[in-house]
Amino acid sequence: MKKIKIVLSSIIILGTLSITSCKDAIDIVQDGEVNESVAFQNVSDLRSFLNGSVYSTVNTTDEIHLTSLITDESSLPLVNTGFYNEEYRFILTSSNSQVASMWLTHYTTINRVNRLLEEAVKINPAENPVEYKAVLAEARALRAFAYISLYPYFTTNMEDGNALGVMLVKDVPLVDVKPPRVKNSEIWALIDEDLAYADANFASNNLTSYKFITKNALNAMRARYYNYRNLPALASQYANAAIAAGPALTPAASYRSMWQDAIQGENIFVLSRPSVGGWRNIASLWTTNTSSSSGTVQISMGFNLFNLMADSDIRKSVFVDPTSTSVLKVIDKYPGKNNTPLRNDIKVFRTSEMVLIAAEAAIAQNNLSQASTLINQVRTARFAVPSPAPTPVPVPPTPVVYANQAEAYRDLLKERRIELCFEGHRFLDLKRLGKKAGVSIDRNVKDDQKNTGTPLTLSIDDYRWTWPIPNAEISGNSAIVQNPGY
Repeated sequence: MKKIKIVLSSIIILGTLSITSCKDAIDIVQDGEVNESVAFQNVSDLRSFLNGSVYSTVNTTDEIHLTSLITDESSLPLVNTGFYNEEYRFILTSSNSQVASMWLTHYTTINRVNRLLEEAVKINPAENPVEYKAVLAEARALRAFAYISLYPYFTTNMEDGNALGVMLVKDVPLVDVKPPRVKNSEIWALIDEDLAYADANFASNNLTSYKFITKNALNAMRARYYNYRNLPALASQYANAAIAAGPALTPAASYRSMWQDAIQGENIFVLSRPSVGGWRNIASLWTTNTSSSSGTVQISMGFNLFNLMADSDIRKSVFVDPTSTSVLKVIDKYPGKNNTPLRNDIKVFRTSEMVLIAAEAAIAQNNLSQASTLINQVRTARFAVPSPAPTPVPVPPTPVVYANQAEAYRDLLKERRIELCFEGHRFLDLKRLGKKAGVSIDRNVKDDQKNTGTPLTLSIDDYRWTWPIPNAEISGNSAIVQNPGY
């Protein structure tokens, strides 16, 4: 039986022995995962490798974590024991562990997909041609997702095809290969090719679970991707397709159940994190034991974010633990599941994001009335009347009348800031839209309780809106060019 060793090239290894934080990116073990070597003999082997060894590498927690620290989502409380001081105070360097781990994580996914595709050509698909194409479709969609997740952080301009992007790795490289960074347009070409293949080859019997890539997850992926590229017509087309084919916005009454992973709710695609297994607990990014004031909180919710949520907004009671105080707003968006505190599925695509993408596309096309209606759909879904109802009964939100595009973009950013907080969107939202809306990071003077002299914002033209190429990559790959300012 032929053994196929999974080779991580020098561009992916990144000196991992010296980057302890990167262990989280590769030390995830999923039931059925095939490690170190695998024998590919038939289509079933391809499916086993995809489900066990590819899906298990897909992870967005590093960008979620760093985004929450470097923007206005979080607060550095007095109870913090010394963690994340540099990131919170806009000290971002090429030795940052979250950046290095994120880079490694997504290139590990890309490498494993490339391995699967390389071995798939040696297998006769005739035994199960539908499943064969379905496996390749999911795999290529995951490779596209890895690149969609990578390039916006490391390019100076995520809409410019001529701007320098990330490394393009289309096959399994030898250990001495040192790929350079390429233009965004070259990354886009591979993403477009992968998405088109996936779309054409998803089978009717493809997995339909929202914990795997489905046809509708592909719609959502394309909507976000085209939104990043500022292609409003395409972003709107796929966002509306995802809305039409996907679950409805989760009503206020069951919103918390969705975050407890008790129901699917409006989730289109999540990264499954079962109660058992060696998964990293997402809420441990901000707290240590439990998502309560007694759980050794390291990072809490930013005061301005908290103040944006009305009392009648279900998100206020769902995202903030009731043990919070006037100086500590405990993040409870990931409350844990079953008997596993801090662990929840990682929400990747939700219907609410698709509605807000459609709204953004409407703003870009100067259809401000439609944009207001769409944004209000999300706000109304999050409106909750407590029982017993107070007097007077809270009035559901009404659509805002925008005077111009800048005002509309500001309101969109406000809604995305609340709805998508601690899901990894805020940094790229400001990078994409901050200048159009005339806003940047919006911290409260009380947010950094250990250092009152910390800057409250970051110029929207600052070089740190582009993340550094990790030091380990620079050291191991002489062809790599570092980003300006680092």
